[in-house]
Amino acid sequence: ADRKALLAPCSRVHVPFVGRARLAPRCQSATTVQAEPTTTAVPPHHFQPFKAAIDFKYMKENLQAVEQNTKNRASNANPRKAVELYDEFVRLKSETDRLRAERNSNSAQMKGKLEKEQRDQLIAKGQQLKEELAVIEEKLAQVESQMQYEGQRVPNLTHPAVPIGGEENAAVLNMIGSQQQFGFTPKDHVAIAEALDMVDFDSASEVSGQKFYYLRNAGALLELALVNWAMTKVVAKHGFTPLMTPDLVKASVLEKCGFQPRGTETQVYSIQDSQLCLTGTAEVPLGGVYMDKVLKESDLPIKMAAFGHCFRTEAGAAGAAGKGLYRVHQFSKVEMFVLCTPAQSEALHEELRQIEVELFSELGLHFKVLDMPSCDLGAPAYRKFDVEAWMPGLNRYGEISSASNCTDYQSRRLNIRYRPSSQGHSDSDDGSSSDGSGAKQGGKKGGKKGGGSSDRGTEFVYTLNATACAVPRMIVAILENFQQEDGSVIVPEPLRPFLGGMEVIKPPARKAGH
Repeated sequence: ADRKALLAPCSRVHVPFVGRARLAPRCQSATTVQAEPTTTAVPPHHFQPFKAAIDFKYMKENLQAVEQNTKNRASNANPRKAVELYDEFVRLKSETDRLRAERNSNSAQMKGKLEKEQRDQLIAKGQQLKEELAVIEEKLAQVESQMQYEGQRVPNLTHPAVPIGGEENAAVLNMIGSQQQFGFTPKDHVAIAEALDMVDFDSASEVSGQKFYYLRNAGALLELALVNWAMTKVVAKHGFTPLMTPDLVKASVLEKCGFQPRGTETQVYSIQDSQLCLTGTAEVPLGGVYMDKVLKESDLPIKMAAFGHCFRTEAGAAGAAGKGLYRVHQFSKVEMFVLCTPAQSEALHEELRQIEVELFSELGLHFKVLDMPSCDLGAPAYRKFDVEAWMPGLNRYGEISSASNCTDYQSRRLNIRYRPSSQGHSDSDDGSSSDGSGAKQGGKKGGKKGGGSSDRGTEFVYTLNATACAVPRMIVAILENFQQEDGSVIVPEPLRPFLGGMEVIKPPARKAGH
């Protein structure tokens, strides 16, 4: 899950990476969050500009609302600065167009037979226009880069039903099941797993460092069972296309997934002397599958489910919340990702939520579904549901999954479009150009809730993502909820076919002489 634990520009230098919800700055009230000064800033050296199709015109016309939304989400983005840069961009673009038209007119006058003096005047004028244009074009490129940098930091709009404030304001949508009752003092998953020889933290710390682990014996089999069970359910019953994704992705794809940094703590592992990064979630390579494509409306929604490995530095994570398998640097996950039309997105978000409820109910877990508040949303999310399961050994609820509707925030950066069937054009082609600003490429809420069509009659898809199974936390929940007084653990019935019929996890038999 951990939807907020992602993603900002990464390269061989350490770059800010959006922290986990639990690690993000405490949300201040909307009246106390201060906007940054509106002076033009130079983008940081690691910023590699790309032209996101952000609707700066909408941002300008609705600046007060966009600023309030930014404050509600405790973001340090500055929409006012972005709008000021947009105004400067428009002015310079107009001046550039004027100079180009004048240069073309001057060139046209040189055609045909002219007196030497007249031709010399036109040549001198042409040289002057060329020099003026070069100066303006250079400044235009600088302002465009700054405008894109500031615009890309502005978070998505927020669903009107989302609670405003910090994590304590999360709204409980569902409470499923009840807490397990024990006739003994329940142990935490670390004690259970080590006693059952399911995990080896000590060897992993010597080999890889803290927050790594070996899964052994039933622990290794349980991971495979969870992955196969989750993938089978979402593919066979819910129609998702199964994929195995790369663990390494280009830094540019991370950026285009639209997650913005908050603070200096980094969550990304980057590869030295390379533009590749270890991905923190399969959401990123899944988002990249249709990058720069125009899809058929009849093919939407596209539902994909991927098994992938996730890598996170977990900078700043410590204490009980980071004990054992709950917060680790590497783990396996089954991720669901959907591309759809704007009209389909609300129903699909609810469908993803119901799939998660179905999966975790089937395992017999006690959990609650939360509508997460504004300060707990990562920059791309318009709305996010979290699932928190009761973990008796930790004596608290812990997040095991989330489901986010990102509207067209990611697709405007990844340039994923669809052609509405009513357009009557060819249904599918690759790529699409945008103007220099990325402005007014679509609907009035560009990059936010609205869809919007480009000048080619296409619209941006909406993207949604949800976690079917984050393996380590599922292991935590299973071990702690289904532990027995003798130290064994009852295997949830749906997993037994994937464990060779194993019903109870017991300590492995010791070999003779050991």
